[in-house]
Amino acid sequence: MIAPPRDIEFKSHGVTCRAWLYEPEGAVPRPAPCIVMAHGLGGTRRDSLAPYAERFCKAGFYVLVFDYRHQGDSDGQPRQLISISRQLQDWDAAVAFARNHDGIDPKRIALWGTSFSGGHVVVVAAKDPQIAAISAQCPMMDGTASARMAYKAVGLRTYLKIGWAAIKDAARSLFGMTPNYIPIVGPPGGVAAMATHDAYAGYTALAHPGWRNETAARFTLGLPFYWPISYARTVSCPALILVCLKDSVTSTRAAQAVGDRIGPRASVVKLPIGHFEIYKGTWFERSSDEQLNFFRDVLSA
Repeated sequence: MIAPPRDIEFKSHGVTCRAWLYEPEGAVPRPAPCIVMAHGLGGTRRDSLAPYAERFCKAGFYVLVFDYRHQGDSDGQPRQLISISRQLQDWDAAVAFARNHDGIDPKRIALWGTSFSGGHVVVVAAKDPQIAAISAQCPMMDGTASARMAYKAVGLRTYLKIGWAAIKDAARSLFGMTPNYIPIVGPPGGVAAMATHDAYAGYTALAHPGWRNETAARFTLGLPFYWPISYARTVSCPALILVCLKDSVTSTRAAQAVGDRIGPRASVVKLPIGHFEIYKGTWFERSSDEQLNFFRDVLSA
């Protein structure tokens, strides 16, 4: 058993982000390393991240799990806005908070990302050489590839509907109007940010009861131009990449290429599962064990 996490908050560009801080108990030498975590596309800290955080904390790590601006318990208007640039700023702010917290070793800050945030941790580590390690599971490393996969899943007519919803939302934002929302996940072939064969059932199985299945549609306009893979060669810290070989929403080829570009500092683990299977049951046990062993190796004093 571990103590319940503390509710904390920090500022990101003047907006309050809220988080859980898990603190290791017992004879853990201080200062101790810290793992900073955030969810993927449209997810919050309450959506199946606690089991990972608890396992890491029980092993002697501080763990900071935060919600992005505009989502979850954090502030920010409009609600349910997914902004790549703002989310990367929120990562920087979370790392800064951890580095200045008593008991945490500022030289041993690691990043944990999943799906969309699996790409974010590559970008953050590439720009911040003081990051000690990163772990990215089923990561989104190539937005163009993910957009192409979404197109194949829904077909031309639905894809055009999503594009029109995004253009309408972007236009409304110019006049300060409320967003035009689309679902984050929908049934196969539906109008949603993710509508592959396993997206709706897989995502909703992870979500807590208060989760909002909607996002400002403008996000889809920027996705094809987001390429965390392009930052991989600049990452100087150890990296663990967990690839789900049956992934329906992110490119497995891009994820493996990131490991190749990082080079000998990277370890790539291939799992014979789909994108949403890694969070539960046997594959949660496998993925969390792989990551825990990795963090123990690279964050030892």
